[in-house]
Amino acid sequence: MMSYLKNHPFAVEAFFESSLVFTFAVPKEELQNLIPERLELDTFNDKWAFVAAAMVQTKNLRPKGFPKFMGNDFFLIGYRVFVRYTNKVGKRLRGLYILKSETDKKKMEIMGNIFTHYNYTTTDIHQTEDESTTEIHSVQSKFNIKLSKTDQEISLPEHSPFADWKEARRFAGPLPFTFTYNETTKEVLIIEGVRQNWIPKPVKVIDYHFDFLNTLQLKNPILANTFIIKNIPYYWKKGKIESWK
Repeated sequence: MMSYLKNHPFAVEAFFESSLVFTFAVPKEELQNLIPERLELDTFNDKWAFVAAAMVQTKNLRPKGFPKFMGNDFFLIGYRVFVRYTNKVGKRLRGLYILKSETDKKKMEIMGNIFTHYNYTTTDIHQTEDESTTEIHSVQSKFNIKLSKTDQEISLPEHSPFADWKEARRFAGPLPFTFTYNETTKEVLIIEGVRQNWIPKPVKVIDYHFDFLNTLQLKNPILANTFIIKNIPYYWKKGKIESWK
C-alpha cells in the first residue's frame, strides 16, 4: 500500500506565487552517474548537461478539485537534472529527475514522503527584501542567494554556454514531465505538470552559493541562466507507470 501511495495516486494543484530557477551547466560526463537507466541526459550541443536548483513559493497546495481553504502554503526547493525519456511507444519526453527536495514545513515533508519518491526534508528558509534586492538563505541547508530587482536589460551569466536568452529558455524549467525510476521493479513513474501563461523572465544574480552542489562533487558547475515566473496556476496529473521488465 505504501509503495502505491508514493506513485502520485491523485492529481495535485497549487498556485505558484513565484518559481525561481538557477540552472547550472556541467560537462555531460559529470552528471551521467546521477541518473538511472532508462533516462538520458538532456544536453546542449552534445557537450553540456544541466542541474538546477528551483525555489517555489506555493499557495493552496491540495489534491486537485478540493476547495482552496483545504490547501496549504509551502516553500519548496528541488535539485534536479534535465533529462529525456523514450516511452514504450517511442515518444521522447523532456523532463526532470529529482536529486533532492526540501521544504519549510514538517507537514509538507510528511505528506510529500507519503505520496512521492522525492525524499523531502525540512529546512529553515529566510527571505528579506528591500527596494533593490531580494535575498533567500538557509542556515541548515547552507545556501544563500542575492538577486537584483533591476529593470535594466539583463545579460546572460558570464561563461554561460548559451548564445542568448532564447537558447537559455529551453533549459529554464519546469519541463513538462518529472520521472522517477524503480530499479527493483524496472518501472518508470511519469508525472506530467500542466501550467498556463508560463513566461520565464531573466533575473540578475548578485551572488549565490548552494552547498548541495558541492556534495555532488562537480568540478566547475557554471551558472547558465536564472529565471523567475510569478502568479501561475499549476497542477500535476496522477502518476503513470511504465514497466520495462
